Amino acid sequence: MKRLTLMTVAAGLLMSTAVSAQTLRIGLNEDPDVLDPHRARTFVGRIVFSSLCNKLVDITPELKFTPELATEWQWSDDGKSLTFKLRPGVKFHDGEPLNAAAVKANIDRARTLPDSLRKSELSSVADVEVVDDMTVKINLSRADATLLSQLSDRAGMIMSPKALAAGDFSQNPVCSGPYKFVERVQNDRIVLEKFADYWNAKDYNFDRVVFQPIPDTTVRLANLRSGNLDLLERLAPSDVPAVKADSNLVFAPVSGIGYQGLTINTQNGERAKSPLGQDKRVRQALEYAIDRDVINEVVGNGIYPPAGQPFPEASPYNNPKFAANKRDVEKAKQLLKEAGVDKVKFELTFGTSTTAQQIAEIIQAMGAEAGFEISLRPTEFAAMQKEAQAGNFDVNVIGWSGRVDPDGNIHPFVTCKGALNDGRYCNAEVDKLLNEARVTSDEAKRKQLYDQAQEILQQDLPIIYTYYQPWPFVHSKKVQGFKPYPDGMIRLKGVKFAS
Repeated sequence: MKRLTLMTVAAGLLMSTAVSAQTLRIGLNEDPDVLDPHRARTFVGRIVFSSLCNKLVDITPELKFTPELATEWQWSDDGKSLTFKLRPGVKFHDGEPLNAAAVKANIDRARTLPDSLRKSELSSVADVEVVDDMTVKINLSRADATLLSQLSDRAGMIMSPKALAAGDFSQNPVCSGPYKFVERVQNDRIVLEKFADYWNAKDYNFDRVVFQPIPDTTVRLANLRSGNLDLLERLAPSDVPAVKADSNLVFAPVSGIGYQGLTINTQNGERAKSPLGQDKRVRQALEYAIDRDVINEVVGNGIYPPAGQPFPEASPYNNPKFAANKRDVEKAKQLLKEAGVDKVKFELTFGTSTTAQQIAEIIQAMGAEAGFEISLRPTEFAAMQKEAQAGNFDVNVIGWSGRVDPDGNIHPFVTCKGALNDGRYCNAEVDKLLNEARVTSDEAKRKQLYDQAQEILQQDLPIIYTYYQPWPFVHSKKVQGFKPYPDGMIRLKGVKFAS
């Protein structure tokens, strides 16, 4: 009865949204957080930004860098400056022109805004120089092999300086993407409309794009089947067979570059002062209590490959030595005994989605067999992330959508001042190794540094990786031209409805 009610409400909300023949409706797994690329951290927020905000560079489906707001770029011989030539004739949604001064204003803001989450991503930047109106030069304090990758994501999204100066940007975000902001109703919808002056407007076919957060995977799929959605991200694995059998739907999965895992509070406030937070043997015991194969089979329907490290198997930085451990309850009990504890209590927080709920319940049951008393706290996803930053958590079920450069999958999460290091784990040797990897362009040498860092992290376990995140998209048969990307973003160039 509850499910029917949820389906009816969700369908009603969708139908209340202004729709037309050229409105594309996209179902999201949760509601995005703040609509400001410098302050934002949710995966679904990045999906919205993909239509709202252009970046200096983008990536191809093969994970190669490709021009967007910058038409070309060049490194200096010493690797300490990167010069971009900007695309002429680009306008922001408020009519202001894109130029080198705007790029400088954005990168300076990302580096200096007190609550910017892009600071660590741009920590190598010494200053930004306006060479001429359409040329910008980024000078570095040290070589940085990761910078181009960072600028292909939120750190490289360029917002209107006029809008930034006007007040709370997140309430009325102004960028230069193919679609401009119309309205947001929290936990209901985000509406964008086509920007007529976009530099490549001819390749974008929808008048409006409506993003609808529906955490319940069953309700999300029901809305797609009923025609109230046109496309959804993160299909529940249990629904894969039914979708494949439905001639009105198209299953469009792609292997991702990110992961899911458990982030443990080791040094962020009072809640870190527990056996789990303070003793790595307890964290090791928790890892041995978890059967990743069961998570893959029961929740993942075979599409959640077990993870033991932040680099997926397709990455050249993946090391088979750090493959996921097999479950060993006796080993877990022995580690707890060595740590001097019989029972370990902690709260497991997770976002209010069907998949996260299932995983949390499985971990709770598995942990109980090894000596862990786990209470569950479902929390709206954006709120969970805010509380994590404040240290109001023991363990979070949380993942990362992945980055092209390996630095993006590890440095922000485990370095002492990493912007996404919610547990405040800090190890000087790990910092030294990962900082050195950032300035090393030779792949073999970088891999050695990541391997050395992982030797430490595999023992300390500030994060227990559970599985590699695939991106199972589904769309209506009438949607044509959609191509899934390994970063999980929804790019609408060339996508249209069948005529």
